[in-house]
This record gives sequence, structure tokens and C-alpha cells, in this order.
Amino acid sequence: MTTVEQTVTTTNNFLRTVIDEDLKSGKHSGIVTRFPPEPNGYLHIGHAKSICINFGLARDFGGRCHLRFDDTNPAKEEQEYIDSIMESVRWLGFDWGQHLYYASDNFEQLYQWAVYLIEQGKAYVEDLTAEQIRAYRGTLTEAGTESPHRTRSVEENLDLFSRMRAGEFPDGSRVLRAKIDMASPNINLRDPVLYRILHASHPHVGDAWKIYPMYDFAHGQTDAIEGITHSIFTLEFESHKPLYEWFLNNLPVPARPRQYEFARLNLTYTVMSKRKLQELVQLGTVSGWDDPRMPTLVGIKRRGYPATAVRAFCELIGVGRSDSWIDVSILEECVRSDLNESAPRAMAVLRPLKLVIDNYPVDQSEEFQAANHPQKPEMGSRNISFSREIWIDGDDFMEVPSKGFHRLIVGGEVKLRSGYIVKCTGVVKDNEGNIVELHGEYDPASREGIHTADGRKVKGVIHWVSAAHAVTAEVRLFDRLFSDPNPDRGGADYKQFLNPGSVETLPFCKLEASLAGSDVETRYQFERQGYFRQDPKDSLPGKLVFNRIVTLRDVWGTKK
Repeated sequence: MTTVEQTVTTTNNFLRTVIDEDLKSGKHSGIVTRFPPEPNGYLHIGHAKSICINFGLARDFGGRCHLRFDDTNPAKEEQEYIDSIMESVRWLGFDWGQHLYYASDNFEQLYQWAVYLIEQGKAYVEDLTAEQIRAYRGTLTEAGTESPHRTRSVEENLDLFSRMRAGEFPDGSRVLRAKIDMASPNINLRDPVLYRILHASHPHVGDAWKIYPMYDFAHGQTDAIEGITHSIFTLEFESHKPLYEWFLNNLPVPARPRQYEFARLNLTYTVMSKRKLQELVQLGTVSGWDDPRMPTLVGIKRRGYPATAVRAFCELIGVGRSDSWIDVSILEECVRSDLNESAPRAMAVLRPLKLVIDNYPVDQSEEFQAANHPQKPEMGSRNISFSREIWIDGDDFMEVPSKGFHRLIVGGEVKLRSGYIVKCTGVVKDNEGNIVELHGEYDPASREGIHTADGRKVKGVIHWVSAAHAVTAEVRLFDRLFSDPNPDRGGADYKQFLNPGSVETLPFCKLEASLAGSDVETRYQFERQGYFRQDPKDSLPGKLVFNRIVTLRDVWGTKK
């Protein structure tokens, strides 16, 4: 089977068209893009789309992409997030080289440009409270009201702004606002706030500043300082574009970047708000930002999603200008396609039920050879031990079989994967009537095929492991975190749609012996079960823990 990434070619989109025309016309001799996260949380799968777009365009057009932290709010930003963001970008396969930047590196220049606006009569110090500013701003249908402080003199504004920087005033007591148009139909142009007072230590520049620029004021000017040619945003920032351009038109910036908007990734059965994801962590609903059920990049990495599959997914869904929803099954299919090609096979019994083969010698064992990948002989093979007692999956036996059940029943036969044909001859039950053990017999002549000694063909094939050689592991079966395709819709509380069955922990699974020394980075296909990898956090020497990455096929619709 060919992987999704192999079948996806570099598709054209409006951004590629714009860049191609800009280069052909001579408007730009090369392109410079940027991925500009705010370091106030962990990146999620939506950010992966933006990363792939910005770094991918720079790669494909021979340009460069900057990694820039828009770190303008120290109250919410931490070094932990900065480190994680850099790790996630690298994990996706991209490198910014020497082009790592921080908006905070430009704080002095931004401050001087704010002074410039004051000197030009285009900014003023505001004493109104945040609530009053909102009230004065008006509504979508009513114009705003000018602040009584809007007519302050340039000299008074310069004095107050300087004293704000010196830390003379308490948090929230004053802000600096641009003087634009309180009657503008675009509320973002109704004298937006440029600076606020915030006595907080900054993770990158320490305690040097007592005032911090707002994101809207810092972003465009930082793009200009870095020489960004194509500043790519998601559509929710489209209404901020006139403000972005107003700053560039009214300040002596060294370059004039152009802003372009694309549709953000809306993925079913999850939420993409960093605030809500943080709430899930704080409430203990999930174990952390890297919980394998989370849509964060650290979460899906821990679960076992290959970076190649994530990149293939981002390429597959394309770049558009209209908001739409992408079903999470498309992402899962990209993962399956990738792992089907790359994952070696192994056998693991998740719900073990012992089968004693009565006609096999008690003290004897032997080894079968099994291919690591049925379509890829170059991946080699491994030896699988066989003995008198084996583990089979409890789901592969039915005392009273349902219609179409072709696995093990009393008096019935199945083929052991890469092994013998066995027949069940009886069951052992406990005092409550639960089946605790099976007994059976094997056909010594059936080692190499699916036919018995007398030529009968056996339909069912099941996986198994030798009880004498098996290793015990905890296996976690992850499912979708939410049971509703759009848990974030309307004014509903998204938490009401949490899926109570989003994880099932099986503590005493039996795995073939070869997995005892498995590498934590190797993904496996547990035959007939799905794709799995060791949990890099909880799997320790002497304690194997495996996460299910994805099922062998999409079973969500069937369950629904």
C-alpha cells in the first residue's frame, strides 16, 4: 500500500499563486515567511497546519521562514511553552536555522515608534478603566464616543507615557491608545490600545519593562523589522488587517509586509482553543498537555502519531479561504496509511485467556519464524516461541457462537498466526461460571499452512503468544476525547460532550517476547488490534506501557 504522503503532491493554492506572481513580477526577489506563536500554551494540530504552510512555502520557493515568539504578555507566557514550541516545530521536520526571533527583542524600537505616534498627534494616554473603554467603543451598529482624554497635549502624553515606562503607575491605571476613528465601522480602528501597564517579569527580557505592547501593535511592526514579505494569518484576524496596515502607513517602518488570510483548521471531535485545552489540564480531565487524547502536538507525538503523517494530513486538506470542518477520521487515515508502510508486526493479547494444548509435550517448546512485515521482506523476520500453554484473546472465543463467528469455539478449529491449527476440546469455569481456561489439541501436520492433516481448510486465524515466553504490559486504548463532532458549538459547555470511554486501560496484557526489548520510538502493528507504541513517559525498565495510536480501520461510525 502506498502512503498518503506519497500520493499527495504539492498542490496549488492561492498563496502559492500570490507568491509565484510576486516573484515573477519582481516585487520580491525572494520570500520570507514566519511562524509567530504566542508562548502562552502548547501548540495543537491547528498550529501544525500553519507551521507546514509557512515553512513549506519558504522551502518550496527557496526562501526562509522565521520562528518568532510574539511574547508581548508576560502574565501568560512561560519558558516551558517556548521550549515546547521549538521542540514541536523540530518534531514536524522544520528548522529555522539562525532565524529565531522574539518580539520582545524589539521592545525599545516599538516604544520609540509609540513615542513617534504621540509626537504626530496620533496616540494619547488614556485614564479610563477597561470597562469604560469598552463602553465608549460603541457597538457594531452604534459609533463609539471619544474619550475625554483624547485631546491631551502632545507634551502631557509624552510625560505620562514616559512615567508609565518608569513604573510610576499601578497596573490597569493607564493605557496608551492610537487616535484613529471612533466612528469607524471596524471596531478595531476605534482608538485601539497600544500599551498597558503590567508589573510582571518577562521570560525573555526579565524585569526591564513595566509596560508592554499589545499584540496588534507589535505584530505588524515586527514583521516589518524582520523583512517578512508574506505575513500569513488565519481568517479570524481578517478584521484586524486594516489596523495592521494603519500602523505600517503611519510609522517609519523599514519594510511593508502584506497580510494574507487562510482558513484555520477546524477538526471534528476536539476543541482548538488553548484556553479550553488549558482548562481540561487544570481540571484534571486529562493528565496534562501531553495526554495522548489531547490534540496538542506533544499529545499526539506521545500517542505515537508520526510527524510524516501529520505533514501528509496538512498537505491533503489544502489551503483555502473558506472555513470548513475536517473530519478527524481523515487525520486518522493518514496515520494508518503511514504506519501500514512503516510499522513492523507483532502479536499481543490484550484480554488474555489461557489455552492449554493437552497433546503438546509439557517440557517442549519450539520456534516459528514470522515476517516483520508481510509486504516488505527487507524488514526481516523474528522468531516466535510456542509451548504447551498459550494466551489467546478472550474476544476470539465464544462458548455459544454468534452467526458468522469464525474464531474458536468448543469443537471448532482455528489457525494460530504463523503456527499450528488447534481445536478447542473444553472449557474450565470458576465458581461464578466465568470461563478462566480453555483446553485443546494441535495438529502437528499443520505448521506450514491452513489445512489439517486430512486436507480440511480452516477459516479462522487468530493471534496468540506463548505463556511461558510472554511479557506482561499495560496497554491503553485511546478513543476520541469528545463524543460530539462539534463540542465547541454555540454557547454550549463543551465539557458536557466529554467521552467517558476515551481511554480504557488494560493492565495485564500478554505480548510476544520480542517486544521486551522494543525501542520506545518504534511503532508496531499489533496484529488484528491496531497500531501501538511504547509510552515514552510511563514505560520504564521492567514496566512496559503501550499506547494505541489508531485502530486498524475506522470503527467510530460502527460504534455510533
